Amino acid sequence: MTRAAVPAAPSKDPARIARMFDAISPRYDLLNRLLSAGLDQRWRARAIRTLRLTGRERVLDLCTGTADLAIAAATASGGHAARVVGVDFAAAMLDLGRKKTRARGLDRRVPLVRGDATRVPLPDASVDAATIAFGIRNVERPERACAELFRVLRPGGRLAVLEFGVPRAPGVRQLYLWYFRRLLPAIGGLISRHNDAYAYLPESVGAFPEPEAFSALLSQAGFVALAARPLTFGIVYLYLAEKPA
Repeated sequence: MTRAAVPAAPSKDPARIARMFDAISPRYDLLNRLLSAGLDQRWRARAIRTLRLTGRERVLDLCTGTADLAIAAATASGGHAARVVGVDFAAAMLDLGRKKTRARGLDRRVPLVRGDATRVPLPDASVDAATIAFGIRNVERPERACAELFRVLRPGGRLAVLEFGVPRAPGVRQLYLWYFRRLLPAIGGLISRHNDAYAYLPESVGAFPEPEAFSALLSQAGFVALAARPLTFGIVYLYLAEKPA
């Protein structure tokens, strides 16, 4: 089953998106936990496990936001990274992320850098693995971000991407769309006091490519060993890929 119609894509001007995330940054983590019923932490842990980290790797977390995934990669009990570089273009989000890394004594192992996903401030073939959680749909030119992820990965490097999807099972799909289009924007707007940001969320998810199309985008960037795994009935997809050895 495919979506009946793809809504017009909302504006993803980088300056606009950065301002929007900066505006909601004080309540961003709280709303992530509340609106996902805590599942966002499980999704991130699942993504980290797929990287099969051994404690020696250098990892890039692109669109790191407040650094939840970067911190998870550096502290995962089943295998963690030696160093995680988080990159984002929203300054207030990064400030909150730095407070979190300092509180955990991770500020040296998890440096956070302001930068653009389409011009990652890292050298070619400089990381062993890369992640991006709920950020690729906010990039104006996602194909460029995919190309940058490919560029900075070493040969054989692994990529894990988490992004929202739309469930395909009848019943679940209708219930989810009601929640996502009606209830979530109302709760998010009330708590964050920024209605536009939580109206943008369902718009951006609805306009994001289907899993097959996004996998094709990764393939065009050069990635192999592609997989798109639905999590929690397809509310979220975990995309896996590798740079050829």
